[in-house]
Amino acid sequence: MAAQGGLSLDQDVMVLQPDDVSDVLALHDARVVQPFRPVFEAFEAAGFAVSPETDGAADAVVVCLPRAKAEAYGMVAEAAARSRGLVVVDGRKTDGVDSLLKAVRARVPLGGTVSKAHGKLFWFAGTDAFEDWRAGPALTEGGFWTAPGVFSADAIDEGSALLAEALPDLKGHVADLGAGWGFLGAHILSRPNVEAAHLIEAHHMALQCAEHNITDTRARFYWADARNWQPRATMDAVVMNPPFHDGRAADPKLGQAFIAAAAAMLAPKGKLFMVANRHLPYEEALTASFRKTVDLGGNQRFKLILSEAPRRR
Repeated sequence: MAAQGGLSLDQDVMVLQPDDVSDVLALHDARVVQPFRPVFEAFEAAGFAVSPETDGAADAVVVCLPRAKAEAYGMVAEAAARSRGLVVVDGRKTDGVDSLLKAVRARVPLGGTVSKAHGKLFWFAGTDAFEDWRAGPALTEGGFWTAPGVFSADAIDEGSALLAEALPDLKGHVADLGAGWGFLGAHILSRPNVEAAHLIEAHHMALQCAEHNITDTRARFYWADARNWQPRATMDAVVMNPPFHDGRAADPKLGQAFIAAAAAMLAPKGKLFMVANRHLPYEEALTASFRKTVDLGGNQRFKLILSEAPRRR
């Protein structure tokens, strides 16, 4: 692949966390690292060699800059350690590419930069000069392990905490859709009548944190897209704090799809316990998927919802 400024990537290339297949179409033989299951599956379907984790070295490593600063710095350190040649950073201004470029230039000489409409591309030689930028899993409040880039990495999410307090004495098989690093899953398993808690999470690192946080033998872990996960048997309850960002854009259709998925996996007398931001338009989706929905309260920011009697389609 050729770019402005004389950059050429025609060797063994590893690309870290590209958002879309179109981002790397010019790099036909690139190895893609993508921890988010829906995007992972898109690259897999397009014929790319794709993995949820970095593995081995490459002649060049491309970093597609994420929004979280700690995650971005960690990815640059990972790329610099694994590249036998160049490290290329591609980022938007809104994701802090300018400040990252300044921080990199303070440590190593740059090979070049290219300004784009909404961001920058810059590159430098692989090096161990960024080892102190590595940020792996770390303990947060409550003694839970989290990691940069996962949802609510720095603290327990307020909505999830409200839902955990409102959960009744659950029993049987319970699914936690979008389980994250395991906060709600741990509370589900605090109920003695739960036979199994099924934690479904699309972000590979978040699921690894959940596996570290929950050692209860009743826990089951699935790296999967909750919207199309198929359980072997129906669930007695579903607990969820559904995401409402698809990639970088806010999209309530994601939470609406979680609601439909919950209804599809529940037993006829199964129940959905959900927390959501008050402004999100989920009522129509709940009515379409359940015969009964009750407002359990919440606070000014979050609404707690109980839905029962899933509709069969």
